[in-house]
Amino acid sequence: MTGPRLILASASPRRKQLLQQIGIKPYAIRSTNIDESPQAGELPRAYCRRMAEAKARRVELADDEVILAADTTVALGRRILGKPDNEEMAEQYLRMLSGRRHKVITAIIVGDIDVRRKRDVVSTVKLKRLSDAEIQEYIASGEWRGKAGAYGIQGLAAAFIPWISGSFSAIAGLPLAEAAALLRAAGIRPG
Repeated sequence: MTGPRLILASASPRRKQLLQQIGIKPYAIRSTNIDESPQAGELPRAYCRRMAEAKARRVELADDEVILAADTTVALGRRILGKPDNEEMAEQYLRMLSGRRHKVITAIIVGDIDVRRKRDVVSTVKLKRLSDAEIQEYIASGEWRGKAGAYGIQGLAAAFIPWISGSFSAIAGLPLAEAAALLRAAGIRPG
């Protein structure tokens, strides 16, 4: 008998690439379309967990399938900086983060129809003080689209980040050490 089939509940190419980095290829990708609006007074960590859970609940699983759902958000204090809707919002986020430390939270859920295991990983990131030209060049690159906090650590914005504390892969979208442990517990092995 073969093991369970992994279903990735994410259209993020970064999550698929990160899984492949540890030798895991999803059987299928079933992206979810959920309302990502924070609730009034919701704290970033609770918001991130709720988003991951909503993604996991949205995907129907067969008996031999295991879901992996994740969500990543950027938090500046109690403020949630999700995916910006437009260039103006992206610029606003980058100006807010410029020269400051902030948290990147990634919540992950792995499980089958009966059992769901959850983890969340909080990392700290420092952005250098950004010049107007650096912000405008980054906005023009379009790389901010679809990224919490309007930047991706694995791309051009790496030049803006002199320091992190935590998990690089979690900041990029999927904490690999935690994901590997949860997947192994659910019967998913590399290869």
